[in-house]
Amino acid sequence: MRAWLRQHRQALARGASRVGVLNIVVIGVALALPAGGYALLESLRTLTGRLSLEPQISLFLDGKRTDVDGLAARIKRDPRVRGLRFVPREDALREIGGVQGVPELVEALGRNPLPDGFVVSTVNESVEPLAAELAKLPGVAHVQADALWARRLSSLARLGRAALWLLAGLLAAALVAVTFNTIRLQILTQREEIEVSKLLGATDSFVRRPFYYTGLLLGVAGGAIALALVYGSLALLNRQIAPLAATYGSDFRLAFLSNADTVAVLGLAGSLGWLGAHLSVGRHLLDL
Repeated sequence: MRAWLRQHRQALARGASRVGVLNIVVIGVALALPAGGYALLESLRTLTGRLSLEPQISLFLDGKRTDVDGLAARIKRDPRVRGLRFVPREDALREIGGVQGVPELVEALGRNPLPDGFVVSTVNESVEPLAAELAKLPGVAHVQADALWARRLSSLARLGRAALWLLAGLLAAALVAVTFNTIRLQILTQREEIEVSKLLGATDSFVRRPFYYTGLLLGVAGGAIALALVYGSLALLNRQIAPLAATYGSDFRLAFLSNADTVAVLGLAGSLGWLGAHLSVGRHLLDL
């Protein structure tokens, strides 16, 4: 057991001595693209998760005291309407009273500037046609289709996630190719040393082991560089996002990768580096 551990420790040391800084940087930059994109999409998913994606239509009534009951009955008769809720102007003012600047504005006006309104719940396919028809009803001053933009944002997020997986696949193949070529050059450089070791009775495992560790360490070190780049980029972006979010009364920030995602990035990078080394060793050591 001690001999086995000693062999692995020696192979690890030999593999670490063969790791090139330039290759680590190249791998780190390549991995930073999908890792950063994943962090951005996760932050966007968290943001859209706070939003109500149920299709709704807001009806704002004119300043006159409209026959609310009659208008509500007329709206409910439409088969596309799934729910209806009346929002008096007093309740609407109470809901937005916590927004910065609103109380001062109301005090300056001396009255409640908000109108009475209805919130209409409908099905996805009928939002825009129904909104156009409701805008023609007597007593309706303005119509707004709520949550439509949020659903579009959610669709764009799904599209971005699919594009991210495609990009990650391409860059993963590039990482394997970089490791493959790095190990190939090392094998060619140490060809005579490997041949002598084989003549002295070295096993295939003994010869392969340092190269496997080189590929593994290349991947892990590149993954660490990628995480550092992503962390620094998100920190810089958050410095610009914080004042913008504050103007909307929000504390939104771009979140860094979770501990599980961080371990997954390092593990995946190390696995891809090992795979590149395995393919290269299996291919070129056969020639020896």
